[in-house]
Amino acid sequence: MSRHVAIVTDSTAYLPRAAIERHQITAVPLTVVLGDQALEEGTEISARSVAQALQKRRPVTTSRPSPSMFADTYRQVAAAGARAIVSLHLSSEFSGTYDAAVMAAKEAPVPVHVVDTGMVAMALGFCALAAAETAEAGGDADEAVAAAEKRAAGTSAYFYVDTLDYLRRGGRIGAAQALLGSALAVKPLLQLADGRIELLEKVRTASKAIARLEEIAAERAGEGPADIAVHHLAAAERVDALAQRLRERVPGLHELHVSEVGAVIGAHTGPGLLGVVVSPR
Repeated sequence: MSRHVAIVTDSTAYLPRAAIERHQITAVPLTVVLGDQALEEGTEISARSVAQALQKRRPVTTSRPSPSMFADTYRQVAAAGARAIVSLHLSSEFSGTYDAAVMAAKEAPVPVHVVDTGMVAMALGFCALAAAETAEAGGDADEAVAAAEKRAAGTSAYFYVDTLDYLRRGGRIGAAQALLGSALAVKPLLQLADGRIELLEKVRTASKAIARLEEIAAERAGEGPADIAVHHLAAAERVDALAQRLRERVPGLHELHVSEVGAVIGAHTGPGLLGVVVSPR
């Protein structure tokens, strides 16, 4: 390890593999339970497998990493030379991952700063990158935490789903909001706010909802500079078209990441997801 402050996150950050390797970020996997099989996200189950299971109405649930998994990770990172660890995780409103990390941090051989970013997907990923870049520049653990928290405060995440039913089933959105979203066959646009999923707007058709998603993201990015991530689940054609339009509309675009979400987020959103994360630099 080339620096004294190590960055740990979890598999829901959906960082590009090249970025994980370049910045030496460690991602602890969450688990997807498909029938009677518990499978690690990122290595043992794909988002596409989850989408197919959901379409067949097979039971799919998710679970946090165990405290012992975090403890093992912290020991390994310390053994590789880290003198401090910054551990950045998805919103505690969605998962017990943050709590598991806090438990493990108490027994770690080096100081561990555990942060509930209130984010998920590349909204979390951009926080991890900000922390890593700060550490690489010689910053200490407190400075890396501050960089991640600053990035989280400025980052916005918006997404479209074909139905709110999967979010309702998983307890990630209230029944009243789900009912509101399905009334009169409106298509919901959602946002992350205070670490929770909230209904942002209701639009009449899928095409209008996606056009509105693009408009909101472009407005939020403004003149830049900004990083943008575009996520999807089983909607490759839609995501490529959306990404291309954002390239054309955001003059200060710094980096654009396009990826399919992993199995954990896919299990709660269902096929057809389109998400845009806007993170000003």
